[in-house]
Amino acid sequence: MVQKPVPISRVLQVQSLGFLVIIAVSFLNEFFGLRSLILRNHPYISEFGETALEMLLVLAVWFLVVGATRRVIQRVHYLEGFPRVCAWCHHIWHKSTWVRLDEFLNREFDTPTTHGICPSCAQKQKAAILEARKTANDGRTRSDQPAPGTATAQQ
Repeated sequence: MVQKPVPISRVLQVQSLGFLVIIAVSFLNEFFGLRSLILRNHPYISEFGETALEMLLVLAVWFLVVGATRRVIQRVHYLEGFPRVCAWCHHIWHKSTWVRLDEFLNREFDTPTTHGICPSCAQKQKAAILEARKTANDGRTRSDQPAPGTATAQQ
């Protein structure tokens, strides 16, 4: 099951709504005396300045949290943007299927590909061919059969 990523704006909206609720409760507390309504005739008397200071503190924390959340979500989106490549066959996970690299490039970037061989792979392949010929020659000397890829002399 592939999960659809939550847009950054949606996360920040929910987070901002939570902080706005905290600020609103702080002001409602000051205007309606929520403390005295909830705690009855508690001797603590609140001042408007204290509520304003609480609101500024909540706003400061809000800005810090929103900034940190934005950076974290942007980093996650950046990392999720990396193509997932199979470590064994080098196929790429693309739109719920595994496709070859050349097919991926053609689909996503309209970039046709051609094939070649890099110097290190060419060297490995030459070494493998020479090893196969050497093994075949060793077997031929024992059984007098021609090595694969060599011409046979006609009598």
